[in-house]
Amino acid sequence: MNRQSAAVGIGVVAVGLIILLGKLGVFAFIGAVFWPLFILIPGLLLHVLYFGRMVPSITLIPAGILTVVSIILLIGNWFGWGSMKYLWPFFLFAIAVGLYEYHVFGYSRNKQIWSIAIGLAVISLVLFFMTLLWTWGIYLFAAALIGFGVWLVVRRPRSW
Repeated sequence: MNRQSAAVGIGVVAVGLIILLGKLGVFAFIGAVFWPLFILIPGLLLHVLYFGRMVPSITLIPAGILTVVSIILLIGNWFGWGSMKYLWPFFLFAIAVGLYEYHVFGYSRNKQIWSIAIGLAVISLVLFFMTLLWTWGIYLFAAALIGFGVWLVVRRPRSW
């Protein structure tokens, strides 16, 4: 057997395996589970292009946004979309990350961009904790009441 026919044979086997895996639903499963990678890859690529000095520093803003948004979507895709009721404030955080990267690594150290980035990050975290408080707050309140009640029962009064 010559090398050319061996290469053709390997190609035919590879095409057959791709068709078989496609019919078995392997690619549909991978696409359904890992589709946010199609958002992560451009974000990481923009970072690589900037740090390779191929694109201007302004590209760090969409790079940071795409990277953080893809991570949020991966978490939602893997752990269920119900988690978005807690994670939605991090979409604002994604903008803050992009602006912060631009401020830190960009050529112009604009104080306003830094202030906006920190402000958006703080707003995002406040909204996240408010969301947790409104969804889990009653449980925390109940646990605090139980803990306080146990403390009142268990504590020993001081004798004067």
